[in-house]
Amino acid sequence: MGLLRTLLVIVTFYYLFKIISRYVMPFLLKRFINKMQNKAQQQQNNHQQSNMKEGETIIDKKPIKEGQSNNSVGEYVDYEEID
Repeated sequence: MGLLRTLLVIVTFYYLFKIISRYVMPFLLKRFINKMQNKAQQQQNNHQQSNMKEGETIIDKKPIKEGQSNNSVGEYVDYEEID
């Protein structure tokens, strides 16, 4: 009796999820796509309004202070060539 009841609950939840997802998922996807389109459009508008010249590159990096090493380069390995 317990196995039959468990299978009935699983099948019920499966079909319930299937029915709900048929109506809810398109709404959520449409909302997500519209949100992403608006965000991309705002970025495009901000880029067009900026005072940058075409081909100009801006690099946002902190300058390295004296006495500090650049750890992002990697470890230095000293080697000798063998003839």
